[in-house]
Order: sequence, then C-alpha cells, then structure tokens
Amino acid sequence: MANSRNHFLDVQGVSTHFHRRQRGQPPVIAVDDVSFSLPSDQATLLTIVGESGSGKTTLTRNLLGLTPPTNGNVVYQGKDIYKMSSEEWVAYRREVQPVFQDPYATYNPFYRIDRVLEVPIRKFKLAKSKDEARARMEEALQAVDLRPSDVLGRYPHQLSGGERQRIMLARIYLIRPKLIIADEPLSMIDASLRTVFLNILLDLRDNHGISCIHITHNLATAYYLGGQMMIMCRGRVIERGDMDTIVTKPTHPYTQLLIESVPSPDPDQRWQRKKQEAKNLTEIGELKTDVNACVFTGRCPHVMPVCRTQRPQFIPINPAQESACFLYDKAINPEITNAAPARQASAD
Repeated sequence: MANSRNHFLDVQGVSTHFHRRQRGQPPVIAVDDVSFSLPSDQATLLTIVGESGSGKTTLTRNLLGLTPPTNGNVVYQGKDIYKMSSEEWVAYRREVQPVFQDPYATYNPFYRIDRVLEVPIRKFKLAKSKDEARARMEEALQAVDLRPSDVLGRYPHQLSGGERQRIMLARIYLIRPKLIIADEPLSMIDASLRTVFLNILLDLRDNHGISCIHITHNLATAYYLGGQMMIMCRGRVIERGDMDTIVTKPTHPYTQLLIESVPSPDPDQRWQRKKQEAKNLTEIGELKTDVNACVFTGRCPHVMPVCRTQRPQFIPINPAQESACFLYDKAINPEITNAAPARQASAD
C-alpha cells in the first residue's frame, strides 16, 4: 500500500461481527479484514461487486459512520472517522455523500422536493440570497437531466423512482463532495433510466472530480462504469484490480463462476453452465467460514488441503490485478502461470 498521505480515504483491515441471539453461537462475520484506498490526486470510480450476503451493505455502513467496525479503521484525510470531533464529523458528512438503494424511503413524504435541495444550500451556506439559491437548484437539476419546472413544488410520491434518484444526484451536485457512496442505486430504477444515472456518475467523476464507490451485484452495470473493481465473497475481498482485466480474465475461481453465471444475450449461444454449479453459486447460505481458511473451499473446483487450513493473501497476477488464491502461490503451486486455471470467462 502506498503512503497514506497520498490517499484521502484509507480502509484499514475493517471487520464487522454481529452477535447471535443464541448464547454460545459464534458471531456472524459480515465484513472480514477488508482494506483499500482511494487516491487523493485523481477522481476514482471503484465498484464493489458481490452476491446478497457478501457484506457489501455492512461495509457501506462502516464507511458512512453508521455501523462502527469491530476491528480496523476507516481513515479520512488522516483521521479515523469514528474518532472525529463534531466539527470534523460535519465536514466528513459534507464531503462523503450517500445514494441509497430505495429512492422513496430517502425522502420525507410530508415535504416537497424543494426541501431536499434547500436544506444543504442553507446548512452549508451555498447561496447568499433566495434568488441565488433558486438559480443553483435549477442548475443542479439540469445537470442531472431534470427540468426544474417538472419537479420543483412536487411531493416525492408524484415522481418516478428514477427522478427521485436523480434528485439525490442533484443534491450531490450542489454540495460537490469528494466522494459518493452509492449502495445498489439502480435496483429500483427502470431499465430505460439506468444508463442515464450511470452517465451522471461518470460525468461527476470526469468533469467535477468526484470519486465514487459503487456497490452492486449487477456485473453489467459494473462493467459499463469501468474503473476499479473489488469482488467480495462472504465478507472478504477475493479479487481486485482493473475492471476490464477482471471481467475478461478472472483469476479467482469464485470470480470465474460469478461471471460465467451471467447468461449470454446471444439467443444462438446456449448457457453452458451446469445446473448444479449454478445452484451452488447463487445459494451462499449462512456465513460460517473459518477465518483461518479460504472462504470458497466448499465450492471451489481447485480446492487444495492448504485452502482449508490457511487464509490466502493477495498475490499479484499482473500490474492491474490481484487475487487472494493459493493457486497463484508458486511456493505451493510451482507450475502456476499468470493464466487462470481450468476456466476462462468470456466477455459476453
């Protein structure tokens, strides 16, 4: 890891455990020793991909200061967010903005949409007069492809899910944070509007220097955005690196199965996956993995004895990709090359 002074966000060995109601039962490990950083010298788009139950949402809550981790630190601008003063916390809340999954639950149904934009303008003193505030609101709405006359003065239930999510992006446009954390932001948006939303995220990165952590289970939307990618499985990051490299040449057996599980859009190309493999892939079940073993031992087609007794560390596959898998440890598997074993996923 590079010097933390070159990063504005450092996630350092974050783990989050939840105790069960039954006494004597081991805790559920929702996030298991996750580390990553975002550079301070350029806007970055990082997509975290995983199935339901992989720990994505818990990690999101750790980053937003909503759920303190059991172990590890979330460090922003050199300061642990859980040890910030009230002034530092206000600054963090301004500079790190969330976009949540449900575009309706975010709003208070008793207030008009205008209030979503008026509050940050007033709280962060973004305008000196009502006319300037109105002008800034209209500019923000137009920046996310909304006409001010169509949305201002209306209540949340009078807008579509796509409009509500774009208003949250308009709020972000007003505040101009350093980072957006978007947790499954497309799950309740019509397919016809998803590209519009993703293009806005790209515009915020490219033209306004706003980084984004995009949380999703949808590989298609992840691939559309590009950038960096992390694959999570049972609370752990098991592969990370450049999006195009991972999608076209996945190395971890879990990533290979995850990508192969996406049906091809070509009607002449039959889905070649075995039914039992597909069932095993989609049914992760309860988190019972031994912290001193690989998380994928129960379903890996390449499992070795060492996988059941030791936790794999990240091994560089190439300059753009790392995989936490013993298959690439030359001390254990001397014949390994940089090619992925046994399977190669297509880019369909």
